[in-house]
Order: sequence, then C-alpha cells, then structure tokens
Amino acid sequence: MSGLDRILDTRPLRDHPDFRRLWIGTTPAAFGHQIATVAVLLQVWHLTANPAWVGAIGLARAIPMIAGSLLGGPLADRLDRRRLMLWATAGATVASVLLAGQALAGADSLGLILALVAAQATCGSLSAPARRALIPRLLPADRVAAGVALNHVSFQAAMLAGPALAGLVAAAWGVAACYLVNAAASGVALYAVARLPAIPPTGSAASPAPHLRAVIEGWRFIARRPVLRGSLLTDLAATVLAMPIALFPMVNEERFDGDPRTLGLFLTAVAVGGIAAGLTSGAITRYPHPGRVMLVAAAVWGVGLAGFGLAGPWWFAMGCLVVAGAADTVAVISRGAIVQLATPDTHRGRVSATEHVVGAAGPDLGNYRGGLLASLTSSTFSLVSGGVLCVLVVAVVAGRNRPLRRFRTTTDSEHA
Repeated sequence: MSGLDRILDTRPLRDHPDFRRLWIGTTPAAFGHQIATVAVLLQVWHLTANPAWVGAIGLARAIPMIAGSLLGGPLADRLDRRRLMLWATAGATVASVLLAGQALAGADSLGLILALVAAQATCGSLSAPARRALIPRLLPADRVAAGVALNHVSFQAAMLAGPALAGLVAAAWGVAACYLVNAAASGVALYAVARLPAIPPTGSAASPAPHLRAVIEGWRFIARRPVLRGSLLTDLAATVLAMPIALFPMVNEERFDGDPRTLGLFLTAVAVGGIAAGLTSGAITRYPHPGRVMLVAAAVWGVGLAGFGLAGPWWFAMGCLVVAGAADTVAVISRGAIVQLATPDTHRGRVSATEHVVGAAGPDLGNYRGGLLASLTSSTFSLVSGGVLCVLVVAVVAGRNRPLRRFRTTTDSEHA
C-alpha cells in the first residue's frame, strides 16, 4: 500500500474500473443535489418566512423516501441492480427538470415545490439500496470500507463546494439557475449508470417478491443482529434529534442579515470538516473496531451542533459546524462498513434500504423536528436540546451494546 493509500485508500478507483466509472459519473450528481438543496431552502423561505415550512421540506422528502426505500430494498435483492438504478435515476432527472421549469415559470407554488421534492426523494430512495449494495459486488471485501470512504469523500466534496456555489449562483441569477445545474448533473449520473455491467441477484440469493413479508423479514434480520441494530439506532439519534439544516435560514436571518452567500457557507462549513475527515480516512478504514469509532463520532456530532446553537461570533459558529461535519463523516464511513460487512448478500438490499431510510430520511425527519421546535421556541433551544439528547442516546447505546463495541471488520462479521 502506498503512502497516499494510508491516508486515503484510492485502490478501488485505480484497480476496479466499474467502481471508478460509477464514482466519477455520480459525483456531479452529488454536487447538483447540494446546489438544489440550497435553492429549495431559499425558495421556500422566501415564499413563507416560516421555519416550520422550511422544516416541512424534510417531511416532504422523508415520507416518500421511507416508502421508496422499503420497496427498493426487496427489489435490489430480486432484480438486476443496474436496471433498477437506471430507471430510478431517469425519474430523478425528470423531477430535476420540472423543478427548474417551475422556477423559470415563476409559479411560486409551495405545494408544487414540495411535490417535486417528494418525487425526487422517491426516485432516489428506490435506487439507494441497490447503489449501496453494489459496493461489495464491485469490490473485494478488504476494499469495501475504502469504497464507502471514497463515496463519502465525493459527497463531502459536493457539500464543500456545492452550497457556496449555490449561494453565488442564486444571488446572481436566481434559484432557477441552481435547478438547471442540478438537472444537468442528474443527466451525467444517468449516463454513468447506463454504462455499468448487469448486476443480477446472486443465484438463490434472490429475495421473494417485494411485498410486506419481504420487508418485515429484513427488519427481523436487523433486529436479530445487535451490531446492525446498534449502528442504525446510533444514526437515528444523530439525525432525528440533532439535524440543523432546517434552522440555517432562521439562524442566517437572525445573525447574518439573511445573506444567501452566508447560508451557503453554513453547509460548506459542515463539508470542510467532512472532507478533511474523508481525506484522512485511511486510518479509519483500517481500524478493526468501527463500532467504537462510530459511537464516539456520533457523540462529537451532537456536541458540535449544541455548540453551534450557543455560538455568538461567526468564526465560532463555523468552527462548530466544521467539527460536526468531521464527526459525521467518520460516523457514516464506520457505519457503512459495518452494515455492508455484517450483512450477507442475500439481505444486503433490504438492510441497505433500512440504512438508507435511517441515513437519508432520518435527517429529513430531524429537520422537520428542528424547524417545528424552533417555531415554537427558538433556534438556540432547538439546536442545543437536540445536540444534548443525541449525546445522551448515543451513550445509552454504547453502554448497552457490547457486540457493537467489540465488532471487528476482519473476523466478526459472521457473528454480527
């Protein structure tokens, strides 16, 4: 292993063409998504000036995301994963184009915006379990954690540059330009997925028809595995209790005069920490006890966001977000490796679907919780209480789940 690989393991990109093709092709989509996220926040805030409605963006994503993931998980265990991703990515591209269209037409309809956001979330959640379960099929077991890390580096790089760029574009040309960039990026992702080889289910691993029984069986599988159960509970604590994004417009209005460039920098600050942690993730992916790493990182995330809620000076607020972003990346990389290595391929689609619900819908539910609580109290109370509750719940999981603390990526996956 080269010196660079000990810092950020790039062997999956160098040695595995299919993984490299997918990574390069879908990275622009991550940038487009971040740009569109800022555009939606701005458009809904300008239409309503109400943090509860901004939080409702999360609800509009979370409900279809949960439904789509619960369908997409069994489908990923039963169908060709490439084909499933192809159709879902095509649907997300159409929704991106329609978002741009409503902005260009000046529709100013909150219901239409939320409906298109929900459509995008549905398509993304249908493909997410297949995309996550694809990594162990494209990479050998000893490089799965590195593949998860590279995907997260791509995501954090998008968060680093995307929101700041969105703020500049929105200030200069309006939110419609942001949506157009997102639509173009979705088209690039569609082309990348189309170039993948077929990824059919592995022989007898094909799951039964994607109905309620298959979904329930996947949940039972997770419930029987303390490592999987504890990993997902930890992420729920971090996302549902302490997600701050819906509060960014309110904090920006209260402390920084509502400048859209500052709003973009909030998300960028989270990404600065994330990309720094991702670029030095070689040590994380080689550490044999990812459960311990994940638990500590989730607690630090809560502390960072509580600090952001109390922060007065601009530099301290941004510093807290940088710390939170770094902790989030470490937690996501560790959890992703645990979930994929502790799950046999027969169940990876359904377990990955549940992970996606927790990892993607959880933040949206957390944003709704945060926005609603802030509308009843204050942004400070919402941020601080969420961070403190996150730390307390993670401490309980750490104290009660010994298998999670002791899980080893190299030898214990069969006992997960």
